[in-house]
Amino acid sequence: MTPRKSSSWILNYIVLGIIWGSSFLFIMLALQSFPPLGIAFLRTAIGAIVLLIILAVRKIQLPKTAKEWFLLWIGGLLMSGVPAVLFGFAETRVSSALASILNASTPVFTVLAILIAFRAEKPKPQVLAGLGVGLIGVLVVLGVWNGFGENDPIAVGALVLAVTFYGFGSPFVRKFIEPLKIPAETSVFGQVSTSALTLLPFYFAGPLTTGPITLPALLGMLALGAIGTGIAYIIYYQLLATVGSPIASAVTYLTPVVGVLLGVLLLNESIGWNEPVGALVIILGAAVAQGRFNRFLVKK
Repeated sequence: MTPRKSSSWILNYIVLGIIWGSSFLFIMLALQSFPPLGIAFLRTAIGAIVLLIILAVRKIQLPKTAKEWFLLWIGGLLMSGVPAVLFGFAETRVSSALASILNASTPVFTVLAILIAFRAEKPKPQVLAGLGVGLIGVLVVLGVWNGFGENDPIAVGALVLAVTFYGFGSPFVRKFIEPLKIPAETSVFGQVSTSALTLLPFYFAGPLTTGPITLPALLGMLALGAIGTGIAYIIYYQLLATVGSPIASAVTYLTPVVGVLLGVLLLNESIGWNEPVGALVIILGAAVAQGRFNRFLVKK
């Protein structure tokens, strides 16, 4: 790898971690003016518009068959639509810092989903060990020895359900959407556009706003859609093509750091000792499950 290429992927990695880590701050800002369903709809709709422009500029074709659209719709609900609603709802009751920390458990729940519904082979010992460590980390973050502490159990349940959807979404995309051999930009557009269309009637059935549309809320909403849902995926696929999935997927280790720092510095949120400690345990569990310590365990 040349120095130029090396510095390029490192920059993409950092930028992507900052974008996705900032999403929890943007959600909190958007909640000043929009309900959770509105945030989820607008986020996916704005992201779809940005991606459609990219498809037009690059002259990339849209999905052609009903089967492709159906699979992209299911993938979009798992990866975009439903989690967006759940994160928005949860952040009406818990801090953005806690949401970002629990989001870091996505790789752990992905392993759990593979074991439950997508098992193709006998799970390796490090996978089971990583899953156990990661789940312990989630319990530490929640401070289960104190019940849920100051955290609303319903909101915590929404966060866990959201990352569970992410967990099932990733293997679903790998098993059913990747074999379609459609461009990544097309795949992401299909997922977020169908999610937006699905969420639209639910959003319009309730209040469109929850208060005056403030500038921070509007900017947060635009950032969530255009950058967090549109541009971020383009950066991710560039990173994936350059360094492969092991390094690219490790961006989830950076997002809780960004999320917690922004929550504390800009929203005056407070965190207990168990939240950063639990986050480290979650990251350790995800790393073990992904086999990142295998080289230290292999006997020479």
